Amino acid sequence: MEIALVVAVIAVIFIVRTFKIVPQQNAWVVERLGKYDRTLTPGLKFVIPFVDRVAYRHSLKEVPLDVASQICITKDNTQLQVDGILYFQVTDPMRASYGSSDYIFAITQLAQTTLRSVIGRMELDKTFEERDMINAAVVNALDDAATTWGVKVLRYEIKDLTPPAEILRSMQAQITAEREKRALIFASEGRKQEQINIANGEREAFIARSEGQRQAEINNAQGEAAAIIAVADATADAIRKIADAILQPGGEQAVQLKVAERAVDAFGELAKKNNTMIVPANMSEVSGLIATAMALIRQPAQHQPPAG
Repeated sequence: MEIALVVAVIAVIFIVRTFKIVPQQNAWVVERLGKYDRTLTPGLKFVIPFVDRVAYRHSLKEVPLDVASQICITKDNTQLQVDGILYFQVTDPMRASYGSSDYIFAITQLAQTTLRSVIGRMELDKTFEERDMINAAVVNALDDAATTWGVKVLRYEIKDLTPPAEILRSMQAQITAEREKRALIFASEGRKQEQINIANGEREAFIARSEGQRQAEINNAQGEAAAIIAVADATADAIRKIADAILQPGGEQAVQLKVAERAVDAFGELAKKNNTMIVPANMSEVSGLIATAMALIRQPAQHQPPAG
């Protein structure tokens, strides 16, 4: 009975040591008699008990690694406290087992030294502006070195950049001054634009008024010219009608009568304006005046070409 129990225990131990179940996204390194033999992939695997042993177990998942905070000196001799996080993945389980005694510690130390070197070549203001460049420089340096360790560095992210309190206060004062400066510039630009708009408006209004005045003067001149032409046309038409009337039978006698009436009216007006009555010395002068006027009237008629 005791022998059967011993055999059963040995069988269980043998089975446990013989069959291995490797989880997904894991890789186990097997050594045979102390020497690397093979890497077990996920699934049910068989090993020789007491000859093979699983020496290392590696996770193939992406691993976040916190990089401890450290003090870095910038190019302008300013202390800057920096901390970050590193993401890596085991790509070669054999190298990860034998390439370094502790690849996690090696990656952490290399990340810190590389970060100090990169920040040491930059001024303080640039460190806040060039985070992506710093991250890329750290990843490139780590990726080259970690290849021999069987590790792939995927990315590095700076979590925080903390300058000394005095630098923070001066930076805040500088930011405040810049904002005030921009506000003053915007206000002056606004006033400048306002003055430009006012000047443009006044200029356009003056031009509009001058154009309106010019058009009004043109219209007035055109109206006066039209009125003069109309009066001249009416006068010429009246003269033509008078001339035609004179040429009619009895027209000459009517003109003599009209001239005589005008002469009498003129003497009458002189009598009203003066205390002394002025009369012609010889009444024959009135008939002479009428004769002279009739002679002037006849001259245009004589020069007219005969009708028909």
